[in-house]
Amino acid sequence: MDDASAHQGTARPPVRVIFVGSPGAGKGTQAAKLAEYLGVPRISTGDMLREAIASGTPLGKQADPLMGRGNLVPDDLLIALVRERTTREDCAQGFVLDGFPRTVRQAEGLAQMSDGEVSDWTVFSVEVPREELLRRLSGRRWCPRCQATYHLTSDPPKVDGVCDNDGEPLVQRDDDREEVVARRLQQYAARTEPLIGYYRERADMVEIDGNRPMAAVFADLKKHVGVTA
Repeated sequence: MDDASAHQGTARPPVRVIFVGSPGAGKGTQAAKLAEYLGVPRISTGDMLREAIASGTPLGKQADPLMGRGNLVPDDLLIALVRERTTREDCAQGFVLDGFPRTVRQAEGLAQMSDGEVSDWTVFSVEVPREELLRRLSGRRWCPRCQATYHLTSDPPKVDGVCDNDGEPLVQRDDDREEVVARRLQQYAARTEPLIGYYRERADMVEIDGNRPMAAVFADLKKHVGVTA
């Protein structure tokens, strides 16, 4: 039995984890690994929004021009999206939130879903230097068919410009263009960094050095949710 299977078979109270950090800090990768390890859903507002845009839903039509310019989607829309998702049956044992909340207003809306109590939640603040964030984000490429993500230098496809899974040409998302990336980081500094102070006072907030190999970061995450390697 592997490490993850052994842990999933152990009785435990519901676990609720939030990842906070700049775009490009590696939140999505680590959130997915931790959710799989714990046996709970990873809830990515970014993925849900991109799916809504691709499907042409009313929310997608509102979000598309905003995301294309590197702007944040309004708080109320995201709160409603997350509220609906976290009430599904697969979230009964907890969940890992990736990309939400990004503002104190969103954090307050999330707390209301839990009757205002978040003291038993774990909040990971993933820290990465700005220069490294710019390198990571501007080098990302994406498969529009299967949603796989690559990086030109750190995780390139086997064939340049083509997805390994389905042969689809890779594209650069509008929100990963260098000028948009700079705007996203500026918005993060202005609107999202206050979350660190908010959660430091209310939850179990842990600062994680994200400028390390993925395995080292993941080992820290497991340790702080009460799991040893």
